[in-house]
Amino acid sequence: MASAGLSLRSRFYGRLPLLLAIGVVFLMLSALSELDPWISLLGYSAVLLLGVFAPDAREAEAPPIVRPTGDTGFAEAVRRLADALPDPCVIVDRRSLVVHVNPAAGIHFPAVVNGVPIAYSMRFPVLIDAIEETRIHGTRTVELHQQVPNETWYKVTVAPLAEDDPENTGVLVITLQSLTEQRRLEALRSDFVANASHELRTPLTSLIGFIDTLVGPAANDKQAREKFLGLMRGQATRMAKLIEDLLSLSRIEMRQHMRPTQPVDIEVLVREVAEGLSPLAADANVEIALDLVAGLEPIRGDRDELYEVVENLVDNAIKYGADGRRVRIALVAAERPGFAAKLTVTDHGPGVAAEHVPRLTERFYRVDADSSRKKRGTGLGLAIVKHIVSRHQGEMAIRSTPGTGTEVDVLFRR
Repeated sequence: MASAGLSLRSRFYGRLPLLLAIGVVFLMLSALSELDPWISLLGYSAVLLLGVFAPDAREAEAPPIVRPTGDTGFAEAVRRLADALPDPCVIVDRRSLVVHVNPAAGIHFPAVVNGVPIAYSMRFPVLIDAIEETRIHGTRTVELHQQVPNETWYKVTVAPLAEDDPENTGVLVITLQSLTEQRRLEALRSDFVANASHELRTPLTSLIGFIDTLVGPAANDKQAREKFLGLMRGQATRMAKLIEDLLSLSRIEMRQHMRPTQPVDIEVLVREVAEGLSPLAADANVEIALDLVAGLEPIRGDRDELYEVVENLVDNAIKYGADGRRVRIALVAAERPGFAAKLTVTDHGPGVAAEHVPRLTERFYRVDADSSRKKRGTGLGLAIVKHIVSRHQGEMAIRSTPGTGTEVDVLFRR
């Protein structure tokens, strides 16, 4: 009762200027003999009563409180249950006005607020149709695909709150389960299979063509046979390297969330890689310059995988930066807290345009596919590096300037 009295009083004071203005109008009409004083008094009394007791538009459209079985405690329990859900959840009344938005929904759909029709804030025809069908046929499940500002997918379930409760007939609970990560992984898997099939198909087709030539027209041609056998060896080597990289990537992904713990002397490892790749560098007429700080503390990791990281980075620098005739490998103590060492591999080759840099760690991504294949690149080297660094909880950064070269930094944790 006290709250009702307070509401009437606040409504009266809120409309007081308007009521006073209307009173002045009635008074002037009575003074000018345009209106009988008694009629003027009755008319103003009626306006005064309407001004105090009649609700305004906002009060008339205020959403009803959800009170299943007439129990306000149960209504609060429904809200708390919705708030506890990890997925977005929105409750709407029989008029499809939003009556509750849980925190997850507030984050993913900030435009959805209480008291506003759901159709105004979530403009998905498939969702609006599902709401109407749920009112007639019961629970419905649909999928939403949103492309702006980011591409997202949601599995939406629209269900009645209490079908057998007259007080809550028409109240619906809308839950939205994100399918974005699942769709992204499916797309990656599909692209991966398509790219791997393409990369394997090309050398296989070449091998079949060479074999057919050797069996047919070049069966007795010793010179042609030697030439084609050399080409066949190159294609077979390329396939073997591709399969090796695919298996390596698969092994790393299987252990992605298990950080290795064995101590590794990163300085010794870098020297071993540089020594192992020195013949390749000599063939490419590239000098490997080492700038290593001695006495660095060991880092925790898998030695074989860390060897693969350094080897891939240096191998890429030699292959794609050979024009610069020099590759620099620097190893220093990391300045950032929590990290033990920083490895920097720099070439002075043609570099890469800025738009390509963010995609260099994607599987099978090549800036120049023909040049990469000629250099026996599989397009998986930097993807492998990225996954290994991620497994070791390290960080990787690539910088490149056309005409200047490319620099890759890797931070290793303690």
